[in-house]
Amino acid sequence: MRHPGRMTGRSCTRCGRPACADCLAPAAVGSLCPDCVRAGRPPLADRVKMRSAGSFDLVTKALIAVNVAVFVGAALSGGDAMGITTWHEKGALVAVFRSRNTGEIILPGVAGGEWWRLVTSGFLHYGVIHVLMNMYVLWSVGPTLERELGRTRFLLVYLASLLGGSAGALLVSPGTLTAGASGAIFGMFGAFAAGLQKRGINPFRTGIGTTLLINVGLTFALSSFISVGGHLGGLVAGAICGWFVLGFPPHRSPSWTYLVPVAVAVVSIAVALQAAGRY
Repeated sequence: MRHPGRMTGRSCTRCGRPACADCLAPAAVGSLCPDCVRAGRPPLADRVKMRSAGSFDLVTKALIAVNVAVFVGAALSGGDAMGITTWHEKGALVAVFRSRNTGEIILPGVAGGEWWRLVTSGFLHYGVIHVLMNMYVLWSVGPTLERELGRTRFLLVYLASLLGGSAGALLVSPGTLTAGASGAIFGMFGAFAAGLQKRGINPFRTGIGTTLLINVGLTFALSSFISVGGHLGGLVAGAICGWFVLGFPPHRSPSWTYLVPVAVAVVSIAVALQAAGRY
């Protein structure tokens, strides 16, 4: 008894020990004392697993957190344009960056062996509006797609789309400093649209298709400020992934569906390195 001096006419339904109204917790049948409530709980590891399984946007939130953290870190690092210059020199995508006046190589880029730019460029942004717009779209699309794919496949498709965007950017504008999560986000749209088409649904009669068409139109209309290759490369990579991967329950999907985004990522890296080497 937790309150031995308190009179009570009630007892625990399971163990039969007397307990006051403040200690008893309602149960499916009767009431349970704190000890029986604690004994009936699953192990901590199982509780964490069940709570985690009920959250369908964990990877989406993590990706947004990483993008925002990188942007804030860049802004606090000093330099021009809100402090992002230094970080972009080290991580933005470019085959080779040369001086406009002398032609001298300023940044060796991917062609100079800085292969990490294929990945890091997808987590860098050129200003508050840039990062906010990309993260808003990711938050709008990510949770639904994460629920359909499961966390691991969603992350693989995201990264494959990011690398597809890097390959497209190097193919179309190899000498331009490029950054942003747009390639990966276009890949999310591509995966969604391909998955709908595979299920017999015309994606262009849905909100996803309409949003995709608007964004593709804006990409070409604002091509002076937007990486056309990055957007289209991510779109193609995501669509390929979505066509083969979507349509299976997250917990009963064939093992080969995990290999599709990996294969797309490998091909994207090969294309990107080949494109950078020609510049």
